[in-house]
Amino acid sequence: MNLLDGLTPETLAARGFAWEHLQGWTPLPGGGIRVTVPPVTDYFRDPAGEKVKDNGPYLWREVTGDFVARAHVRPTFAGRYDAGGILVRQDGERWAKLCYESTNFGTTAAISVVTRGLSDDANGVDLAVPDLWLQVCRVGDAFGMQYALDGKGWRKVRRFHLPLPRTVRIGLLAQSPGDAGTSVDFLWFSVESRTVTDTRTGV
Repeated sequence: MNLLDGLTPETLAARGFAWEHLQGWTPLPGGGIRVTVPPVTDYFRDPAGEKVKDNGPYLWREVTGDFVARAHVRPTFAGRYDAGGILVRQDGERWAKLCYESTNFGTTAAISVVTRGLSDDANGVDLAVPDLWLQVCRVGDAFGMQYALDGKGWRKVRRFHLPLPRTVRIGLLAQSPGDAGTSVDFLWFSVESRTVTDTRTGV
């Protein structure tokens, strides 16, 4: 079920959604939403302790227990590190994100960041496509992250352990750390309360 179908400001709360750091968003004619992303926005706690950013647009809802979250994202890559993705979050110091991002190598890739006080930062495979499917699954405190070109053939990005409360926030993030700002189209978002067999493959 696509939770973005027919989403309006009036139906937002009824579907359990809330926004943080919102500048603007509009429904897309074929379904989904377009999010306006201000410049100098990011979710990152530099591992050297030099900077902290926690201010990108974030559409979230709560989920309890094991889950599978999927998103179909189409960012406009106006600058380096522009991205759209999935963010699972306890608070500002404990969270993880999976994004389709413009990298500092002049490519676009599925990237992952896990934050335990400070963030790490890992680039996945380069992908020269306009849009990408992303998936985050949880089994206890084990998490898996995958991407797919078609929403079916999932490939592993990352598997990790992150102790979080049973109830967390899960949602869609958009970021534009540079000075340009951008927009991100979110074409699909679903959250299923179920347990996958293997967090490596996400099935």
